[in-house]
Amino acid sequence: MPLRALARVNLAAIERNVARLKRDLRPGTELCAVVKGDGYGHGAVPAANAALAGGAGWLAVVTAQEAAELRAAGVVARTLVMGALSDAELDVALAADADVVAWNERFVAELAARAQGAVRVHVKLDSGLGRLGTRDPAEALRIAEWIAAAGSLELAGAMTHFATADEDAAFMARQLETFTPFAAEMRRRHPGIVVHAANSAATVRDRATHFDLVRCGIAIYGLDPMQEDPLARELEPALELTSYLAAVKATAPGQSAGYGRRFIADRDTWLATLPIGYADGFRRAFSDNCELIVAGRRHPLVGTVSMDNITIDLGPVTDLEPGATATIIGADGGERQTAEELAQRIGTINYEIVCAISDRVPRAYHRDGAQA
Repeated sequence: MPLRALARVNLAAIERNVARLKRDLRPGTELCAVVKGDGYGHGAVPAANAALAGGAGWLAVVTAQEAAELRAAGVVARTLVMGALSDAELDVALAADADVVAWNERFVAELAARAQGAVRVHVKLDSGLGRLGTRDPAEALRIAEWIAAAGSLELAGAMTHFATADEDAAFMARQLETFTPFAAEMRRRHPGIVVHAANSAATVRDRATHFDLVRCGIAIYGLDPMQEDPLARELEPALELTSYLAAVKATAPGQSAGYGRRFIADRDTWLATLPIGYADGFRRAFSDNCELIVAGRRHPLVGTVSMDNITIDLGPVTDLEPGATATIIGADGGERQTAEELAQRIGTINYEIVCAISDRVPRAYHRDGAQA
């Protein structure tokens, strides 16, 4: 019998996705691979190493602990911690020799007080996302001056983040208009800094966003930043998610399956139970709202997704038996199901589909079928 659930990650696909993205960058632009959220559910350390092998020059995470975990695994590439840091988290980030982000005087003062060596700092301008960063370019320039003047700090970069690169090009253009003169002034005052703004969506949408560095996350895993079809953008999904048929049983009209009896058979049919559920990250919203691929054919999920099991309808006649592999994300025969398709069914995005896959699901790593 196969494992109750398994996420297989093709590291060669991540390498190729990075190489494909680099191919279309402006000359001189580097690629930073974002491996936050355990590599978007793919595994941060294997994903980081694959991205570096594919040509990424930087890594980015959001938490100090994520940076520490990369270092503990022997990953030495330059790593940017993009998120807010408490004083306790700051010590972890500094111990990991990570670049950090600043946008206010208090944080810069705390950095300078805690720094044991030259700490690399990036100043963040909020050009329209409305989260972290200062909205005032003049304040951002003042913060940059404080950093540059502090003997224990190194002004390393200037950055922003786009709010709508995946859906509203007009607002992205407005953010770019805000950030570009600020970046130019930062470069004039502080030659040698690294300017960066683009996420995956901006990277593939507009080369004007590339500057010195692009921060690509979702796309390096072969997922479409525009929530459509990765293959149409020459991206190769790296992850496939499978389970198996643990039980196959005949079901008569009036018999039900699952909690709440949401499914009651109206004809003779065969039902299969699969040992995967919302504790594995397979969302309860897929109840009566999903298909799985078995032996190259699609079968509807019926009834309620429970913590540990789901049920699919095999139809009135079947030759399928317990042990058969069921594909949730991936391809089988002539059928293919993407994270984007699953996301559209429940009104979310592909990010959430893959990030939701829990630690209860083992990850297996390979390179085009050969064990990694």
